[in-house]
Amino acid sequence: MKYLVFVLVVSLYLGFNIDSLAQELNPGDGVRISFLDITDEISGDYYIQPDGVINMPFINIIDASSKDFIDIKEQIKAGYDSLYKNPKMTIYALFRINILGEVQNPGFYYVTDIEKFTGILALAGGTTNNADLEAISIIRDNQELQLDVDTIIREGDSVTDFGLRSGDQIFIPKTWWADRGITVLISGIALIVTIVALIIK
Repeated sequence: MKYLVFVLVVSLYLGFNIDSLAQELNPGDGVRISFLDITDEISGDYYIQPDGVINMPFINIIDASSKDFIDIKEQIKAGYDSLYKNPKMTIYALFRINILGEVQNPGFYYVTDIEKFTGILALAGGTTNNADLEAISIIRDNQELQLDVDTIIREGDSVTDFGLRSGDQIFIPKTWWADRGITVLISGIALIVTIVALIIK
């Protein structure tokens, strides 16, 4: 059952178009680099410092201030291209987001720009049994953006596709019944007690 619940929330869809590849990375975000043919210990996650720079092994400082991810990626690639002959590398953006609501472990997490939403929820331990899978939203700049979960399931979109941004909050609310279940149960019990009392009389 938990697996089914987990799969049903697999992706999100925003009601407007976003070019996520042109997103700016903010201090606290980062990049994930993997080399397939280099023995030097370079592969790993590197984060943007408060002054807007990323300290990279062997190529020193990359200035990420007011630059989108494409530019940062090209800078890093050019730096390592100058040291190694046609290195086989992958470079992904790392966005810092907040997952809130009905997940097992709410909090801040880093997600890559190619992550599926199933992977994002997995970071937070998956959804609880009380999660309302039809009312998932993104909170951005004090605005709540509703998500079309059904469309996302069909498309199988990644972070790049659905336009998740640095600093976004993913909110999974409780179902209506989860908030009112105890009240309904108590009312039901009270009704049964009343009926039994009338019968006994």
